Amino acid sequence: MSSAGRVAIIGAGPAGLASALALTRQGFDVALFERHPEIKAAGNILNLWPAPQKVLQVLGVDTTDLGAASLTQLQRYDGHKRADFIIPADIVEQYQGGFIGLLRWGLYKRMIDALPAGVLHLDKKMSSFVDHGDGVTVHFDDGSEYAADLLIGSDGIESKVRAGLWGVEPIRHHRLHLLGGFFFTDDPIGTRGVFSHDRTTQGSWTPIRHEGKNGYEWWVLEAWDPSQKFDADVKDYAAEKVGHFADPLPSFIARTERRHTHRWEIRDRPPRKQWSKGRVTLVGDAAHPTSPYAAYGAGMSIEDGYFLGRALAATDLSDTRAVSSALQMFEDGRKPHTSKVTQEAYIAGKMFHHVPKLLRPVRDWLFDHTPLAQKIQGDSWPKHVRAQLDMIEDPEPGAVRS
Repeated sequence: MSSAGRVAIIGAGPAGLASALALTRQGFDVALFERHPEIKAAGNILNLWPAPQKVLQVLGVDTTDLGAASLTQLQRYDGHKRADFIIPADIVEQYQGGFIGLLRWGLYKRMIDALPAGVLHLDKKMSSFVDHGDGVTVHFDDGSEYAADLLIGSDGIESKVRAGLWGVEPIRHHRLHLLGGFFFTDDPIGTRGVFSHDRTTQGSWTPIRHEGKNGYEWWVLEAWDPSQKFDADVKDYAAEKVGHFADPLPSFIARTERRHTHRWEIRDRPPRKQWSKGRVTLVGDAAHPTSPYAAYGAGMSIEDGYFLGRALAATDLSDTRAVSSALQMFEDGRKPHTSKVTQEAYIAGKMFHHVPKLLRPVRDWLFDHTPLAQKIQGDSWPKHVRAQLDMIEDPEPGAVRS
């Protein structure tokens, strides 16, 4: 391993794995620490837009047959079309449509397989860290410590690294929860994906592919008081909420095994003005936790790792001023994008689930009888996809693609 400098990364989710891949690619000596004895996927279902797919290819991850192509449409609960996400043909050809649907573990496993030997360290829970100015010492619960030139916090919304930098900050509860699941099938799955709403609830589905098997993922999202206890069966509760939605959503839920369902409450944090301090920075949910309304949380985390590696390329980690400059360049380049996605996801949740009852018919009339949904959803997002792709270098010839 190169002596370009030692980097400690806390948390082996998508952001930590991508950061480890990107920084080893730049020649740094990387140690990725995961607090659990094994890496576990937080949740089960996932969608990846083209930009993070491209990043994975650049970082040497095998994306062959990683997920199922999905071209999505915004609908009313009864199947009435409100908007199409029209993705340019060249992006559809290269990246299987608007995004791919897959299971989280499928992504994690591909990224773990791409890591060089000796980078990943399991069952290592960070207790604290100290930035000495010329280096960082990371302390672990088992009494051990690790000396690094740079520390990266990729330890999620409850990040200890973030708290160590900036103190304990409030979590923003969206007062929403999401119930989701998946199943496999031998039937043809096609490429159609649907996001649909009635006046209070979102019910959606897209194709997925995992380890050579085709299927569908679905999710149901509604307003939820976080102080209220949820003790219902996820599958039964979801089926009741969207039983009046157009097929195939109700039948998809019926076909799902209970062990393949999951529920989580939607939380994030308002975008903060600064991520880095000294020789420490944040990536992924530690920096910008995002509602799944954007379908981009894991994708932005993967992008973070890539852009962090690019910002630190050729940086002498013994030079504190150079390190600080590179970290600032990284976050200044990422914050406009991540803040936009985080805030738009938050606003979308408000718009679809927290509009006052008397205004809901007006909102829905605008979506059903004007081009509003097409303009703010269907037309704007493909432009955003193109802009993000253009910021990422092309993979090396022969890189394994979807």
